[in-house]
Amino acid sequence: MTLSDNDLELLNSDLGQKFLYSTDRTSPVRALRQTKAELRLRSLQEELIKLQDWVIRENKKVVILFEGRDSAGKGGAIRRFSSRINPRFYQIVALPKPTSVERNQWYFQRYVNRLPKPGEIVFFDRSWYNRAVVEPVNGFCTQEEYRTFMRHINAFERMITDSDTYLIKLYFSITKEEQARRFREIKMSPLKRWKMTAVDEKAQELWDEYTKYKVRVLKKTNTKNAPWTIIKANRKTLARTTAIEHVLQTIPYT
Repeated sequence: MTLSDNDLELLNSDLGQKFLYSTDRTSPVRALRQTKAELRLRSLQEELIKLQDWVIRENKKVVILFEGRDSAGKGGAIRRFSSRINPRFYQIVALPKPTSVERNQWYFQRYVNRLPKPGEIVFFDRSWYNRAVVEPVNGFCTQEEYRTFMRHINAFERMITDSDTYLIKLYFSITKEEQARRFREIKMSPLKRWKMTAVDEKAQELWDEYTKYKVRVLKKTNTKNAPWTIIKANRKTLARTTAIEHVLQTIPYT
């Protein structure tokens, strides 16, 4: 590969040198790709700051859902969205399994309680769509509860968007082979093993069942007021920048 003068300048920068010598096997091509990706990410994060300033100034409300299979990169993407913006004006919501009280409430109640106040952005690391895929696949809800959810979901999201709230739905899509590779990586790392749950352990075995429910819900809930955007997520860095670019293009901030 022939490197241009600009490529050489990037590789000789502090950031380029960091990536060039980050492993024992130096690869100028990989280091250059990583440097360009990081610079692109920083540029997009600057725009996210402007977007948040607009949200605060205009008292707007923004909800961004991050959905996808286990290990699809939802949490990492949320960290790239939120790492540079003002922490006083956003929330990251990753709810645990419902309590006994919540189990007997209206299903959407605990999510309604976490919707944004004026001037706030809320990132949902998984959302009410647990009831559409994860819960029925793993037997965490009854089929009647699932059918009730599917009847009500579009009306619920219409209520959100009718309340002057931007609702952006991102689905991070990975292949079965990539999920298996990421699971192996997690299990081999003492610092990441805690991420593997009982549900994760069965994800590969239940791949086709997840696919069946995923296809059904994406088709039904891809509405004009709350459409889905599919993010190809086998390459994490590209998935993150693609997701940020979509949000910046969707919300008409000034």
